[in-house]
Amino acid sequence: MSHRPTSLGLLIALLAAATFGMSGAFIKPLLESGWSPVAAVTVRAAVGGLVLLPFALVSVRGRWDAVWRGRWRLLGMALVGVAGTQVLYFAAIQRIPVSTGILVEYLAPVLLVAVTWALSRRAPHAVVLAGSAVAVAGLVLVVSPGGAGALDPFGLLLAVVAMVGCAAFYVIAARPSDGLPPVALASGGLLIGALALAAVGATGLLPVTVSFADVDLFGRPTAWWVPIAVVGVLATAVAYASSITATELLGSRLASFVGLLEVVAATLYAWLLLGEKLSPLQLLGGLLILAGIALVRADRTPVPVASVPTPVAASRGRNTP
Repeated sequence: MSHRPTSLGLLIALLAAATFGMSGAFIKPLLESGWSPVAAVTVRAAVGGLVLLPFALVSVRGRWDAVWRGRWRLLGMALVGVAGTQVLYFAAIQRIPVSTGILVEYLAPVLLVAVTWALSRRAPHAVVLAGSAVAVAGLVLVVSPGGAGALDPFGLLLAVVAMVGCAAFYVIAARPSDGLPPVALASGGLLIGALALAAVGATGLLPVTVSFADVDLFGRPTAWWVPIAVVGVLATAVAYASSITATELLGSRLASFVGLLEVVAATLYAWLLLGEKLSPLQLLGGLLILAGIALVRADRTPVPVASVPTPVAASRGRNTP
């Protein structure tokens, strides 16, 4: 990893965090107008996958052998990185506070550090441990979970599985591409994930409802398709493609820490677009996350690819913005 262009990877990862963070502010009006979470995520994934499809076909240029070699990575991205994590997260926040769900899911970078430690049997450098602690402290301040009383044990379990899924997303994205372009992995994963979500919705396990009424956006009634378009193109197509590209460049550990900025971006968008308050403690939390990322990046020790599970194993064990 020391030879990878980390500066470029960091810029692309910042783009991913900035675009991923848009989803909450734009999907919330849809949910308030009658859309169910599964319906919104399914349409989001389908739109994002279709937007990327032409670019994916051009990038592959008939080299379908690369797609076949990457079939397990594609399937893992679809079922784990797109469908599984989001469904489990939304199922979790139906039982526990949203802030708690976000906090648990975004402990994924710390999980990656712990798994690498366990598998390699080498303790991370002090700078990585310090960066982890500082970033988690910043995450707590940004999310600001309040005392919500007793937590539903099953809801908390769902959030923990979602955290494992979020970590597996970075593991899958960081695997050697073997000729499969990042945009093809993103498009294929989104489209297959959308089909999987549609199948889950068809079973009736989770409600699927949509509404074509105008939504309240930017302080005025707006057509329902506007937030769908913004989320589908920017918060999904651009976000997934850039996140996968950045993770291939940075590796799963550093990319996952930079991904914490998605929470900061989401808070800023909620402040700008929805009028939600932004407290000084949340600003301090954002600065702490940046400090944590800087500390983790300061560690030049490469994370061995062999020390993380394969996409197949990861997709079996895990649950994403």
